[in-house]
Amino acid sequence: MPGRTIHGDRITEPPAIEIYRGIPKADGSIDAKSLRPVYMIPGALVSKYRVKDGIEFVDPIAPEQVRAPSGWSLAYVVRTRLSKKRASADSNAAMVRVVAVPEKIAELRVEVTQEAVVVNWVAPARISTGDAIGAISEYRVYRAELASAQQAATKEPDQANLKSPLTLLGVSPTPGYHDSAFEFGKTYLYTVRTVAEVNGQSVESGDSLPAIVTPQDTFPPQVPSGVVAAVVPGAGPTPPEVDLSWAINAEADLGGYRVYRSEQESDPGQLSTPELLLSPAYRDTSVQTGYRYWYRVTAVDRAGNESVPSPPVAADITQPSP
Repeated sequence: MPGRTIHGDRITEPPAIEIYRGIPKADGSIDAKSLRPVYMIPGALVSKYRVKDGIEFVDPIAPEQVRAPSGWSLAYVVRTRLSKKRASADSNAAMVRVVAVPEKIAELRVEVTQEAVVVNWVAPARISTGDAIGAISEYRVYRAELASAQQAATKEPDQANLKSPLTLLGVSPTPGYHDSAFEFGKTYLYTVRTVAEVNGQSVESGDSLPAIVTPQDTFPPQVPSGVVAAVVPGAGPTPPEVDLSWAINAEADLGGYRVYRSEQESDPGQLSTPELLLSPAYRDTSVQTGYRYWYRVTAVDRAGNESVPSPPVAADITQPSP
C-alpha cells in the first residue's frame, strides 16, 4: 500500500500559551498530578512576551511559597492552545531550584560629582523567607545607557528605552559605588544586586529599584594661579605694554582663559579678551602712561563653566625717564 503524506492545517493566528507549574518527584521526574496552571498568554498578546527568538514569562514566587532557605524544586511545562478542544502536547519539563535570596535593595541614592557618579544604598537586612540575612559577600552594580533623558525612574529596567544593555559595571564590598567611567550629558540607569551566603550557597538578589540620572557638567575649573604682570617699557613712539602670565590649569576639559582689567582694585573690571585664550599668557597693548591697572584671570571649561577670578595683580605704567 503506497505511503500517505498527512499535511496539517496552517495556523492562521498565534495560539495561546499555557504555563503549568508542578513539583518533581524524588527521582527527578515530574508529578503530573501536581501540575497547576500558572498563567495563560492570549495569542494576541504573545508578541509582548517575545525576547529575541523566544518567549519569556516571569513567574513570581511569593516569599511564603519558599518553604525552606535551603531551597526546593519546581517543574514547568508549556502547552499551546487554539481552542478549548485543541491543545498541544506538553513540552519537555524544565526543572528549576528555588532558593531564598537577599531582599531587593529598596532605594538607590545618586549624587553627581566632577569625578564620579556616586551611588549609595542601605544594606538589606533579610532574605526572601523573612529570616535575617547572613554574610553579604558583595554588591554588584549594573548600568545601562538610556536613549533619552527620562524624568522619572521606571519600576523595572526592562521597561526603559535602553540605548545599551544593562551590564555589570563593578562590584563593591560596601553599600556604595563610585562610577568614574561616566560621561556628562548621557543618561544612565543604575541597579544593584546583593550577593550573600545563604546556607553555604552564594545567591544573588533581584534588581533594586533603578535610579536614572543625566549628569550635567556644572563644575567650574580651578582658579588660575601664579598670575604675574610685567610692564614692558615703550621705546620712542612705541607705548608701553603689560605682559601677563600664569600657571597652566590641569583640567582635561579646559576651554581657555579670560582676562579682566580695571583701574580700581575693588572693581571686578571689564573683559579684555572677547575670545578665549588658549595659552596662559596675554599682552595688553592698550595701556596708557601714568595709570595703574588691575588684572584678574579666570579659567573656562568646554561646558562654559567659568572659575572664580584670580586675586588681582597690579601693573603701574610710569612716565618714562627724561
